Amino acid sequence: MATLYDRQMQQIVTKYIESGQKWPASSTQIAKWAIGRKLWAPQPSTIVNQCADQLAKAMCEEYITDPQGRTVRAKHAARVEDANGKQTTLWADIRTAPRKHMETAFRQRRGQILGECRQLKSDVDSYNQNALTSNPIPMSFNFTYDLAEMEAIAS
Repeated sequence: MATLYDRQMQQIVTKYIESGQKWPASSTQIAKWAIGRKLWAPQPSTIVNQCADQLAKAMCEEYITDPQGRTVRAKHAARVEDANGKQTTLWADIRTAPRKHMETAFRQRRGQILGECRQLKSDVDSYNQNALTSNPIPMSFNFTYDLAEMEAIAS
């Protein structure tokens, strides 16, 4: 579910659209418009969160080549509870991470992918039922052949 901050950001997008600005638009176009109208300004916590988000994005994009020649992600995130019961995300390097961290990271990442697939299915089903009267857009969620093809290409 969307946080209060997410809903505030969504309201900015709605105002952007309602103001007659170019649509579809990039998030950069919307951000420039919002900042120019003083609908958004960085707060100290926002700056820290922005830096953390950019660090996380950079860690997601760091790849190494393993001894077998595969390109693999170097850094992996796992959501865990700290000693006070507060949720936090810890990052570790695949080359040095404890097994428990990697098990948690892989399980959570698989769950994220499944969630994305479920949402994509809902979106496609809704579009096919509400925007199209014939010739629905097909969507397969069986990735077996896709993975085999990609591995064959990489070999």
